[in-house]
Amino acid sequence: MEKEVLIAGAGPSGLALAVSLSRQGIPFTIIDKDSGPGTTSRAMVVQARTLELYEQLGIADKIVVNGIIVNNVSFFKNKNHLARVPIGQLGQEMSAFPYVLILPQDAHENILVNELKSSGHDVQWNHELKHFRDDGDSVEAVIESESGTVTKNFSYICGCDGASSTVRKALDIDFSGGTYKQTFFVADVESDRVLGGPTIGFLDEYFCIGFPIRTMDQVRLIGLIPEAFKEDGEAPEDFSLMIPYAESILPVELKKVNWYSPYRSHHRVAEKFRTGRVFIVGDAGHIHSPAGGQGMNTGIGDAVNLAWKLSAVLKGKTHNSILETYESERIKFARSLVNTTDRLFKFMVDRERLRNVVVPVFIPRLLKFNYMRERLFETISQIQISYHDSDLSVGESGGIKGGDRLPWIRCGEVNNYRPLKSLDWQIHAYGEVNSDVEALVKDTGLGLFHLPWGKSLKDKGIKENSLYLVRPDGHISAAADTENLEVVKNMIDEYQIQSLSGE
Repeated sequence: MEKEVLIAGAGPSGLALAVSLSRQGIPFTIIDKDSGPGTTSRAMVVQARTLELYEQLGIADKIVVNGIIVNNVSFFKNKNHLARVPIGQLGQEMSAFPYVLILPQDAHENILVNELKSSGHDVQWNHELKHFRDDGDSVEAVIESESGTVTKNFSYICGCDGASSTVRKALDIDFSGGTYKQTFFVADVESDRVLGGPTIGFLDEYFCIGFPIRTMDQVRLIGLIPEAFKEDGEAPEDFSLMIPYAESILPVELKKVNWYSPYRSHHRVAEKFRTGRVFIVGDAGHIHSPAGGQGMNTGIGDAVNLAWKLSAVLKGKTHNSILETYESERIKFARSLVNTTDRLFKFMVDRERLRNVVVPVFIPRLLKFNYMRERLFETISQIQISYHDSDLSVGESGGIKGGDRLPWIRCGEVNNYRPLKSLDWQIHAYGEVNSDVEALVKDTGLGLFHLPWGKSLKDKGIKENSLYLVRPDGHISAAADTENLEVVKNMIDEYQIQSLSGE
């Protein structure tokens, strides 16, 4: 049997998984029951951690050049301008992508689809996974298309098929959580007044958020639907009646509505992300309020995390127990994220006084301080994600622990993230490389990145003469001092880790 992966679902998570497997030379088939990529903007925010992962895959530039970098966030109350907070380079000492990027999901998906085409892969549209059976050695999948039904065996199946996931339901995985009572609207409109960046407006008990998309005169609006606009408790069928309402909150003058949809927001996490040879990824495993622009980015993070582990196992370069760390690492973050966005959602929606005073008045004042802006960037960018409790994480050196994302360091022309483009395990040494380190590199065949000691490293929390075993996704698996490499050696031995690019 060919070692092939079936990806069910060609949204951002499925496409990112496919691009990752393609880069690592793993055979796969990607299918989707729709006739083509999405045609509406939907998820729009691309965070720094996602761009770092895309940089490893060689596609970050294509994403960035098609997006809009957020330079300022503006706050309004009762149509009066309160503050404009500069956030364009929030994380300039933390990431090569120190900003928040706006890129409509349909444009995002088309970039990923075209990237697959350029590497010789096509999404099989109008194909739907109907049934599958895991026999322990492979998974038999029944796929239905316009030309008939095909039965084929795969090594693994990855369900990237959204909140109503066929894969999750077939596995009978509980999707616990709930639905918020409020009804929201999302609308893509054209405005005669240009928004200079994301804008948050408050009026009495209501609020509305606007984002520029595609071009500066095209705006995405998100807000609560007041009860006065509902009929028999149902949201209005079109947005026309709510145009004056939106214009009373935000500095926009709407001339055209391109797309509108009312929706209820959910908060759910699947009880598990894996059963045997079948995995769930992205919205199939977790959905939450859109607060902070985290959902799509979390799904892409799932995909990259799973892709390199599948690659390592299918190439016979590590023990297959490494696949168990996908669920433990990603489900913990998903649960934490749902709890955080749930609290933020309730803060914005249910607590009127705090919402109308703390958010529009005090938060802009707090964000004038560099420390607060940096903490905000760490949180929303997802660069703070760590896997400290993972079985794949061990050791500590200075302020760096196993499970941390590798600190981004740029010293002149030297950038410690460039070697991560290999999508392979590697050893990073900061300070002195002694004979023990040289022997470790020779024995394992892993690549070595060495940076001599300097003050800039200390500022990043790195201890002199530290050594890290770095995973293919840029997280540290084992942290040690160069004088004591046992934790690194033990991790390599436990998981039988080999270079993914070696013969």
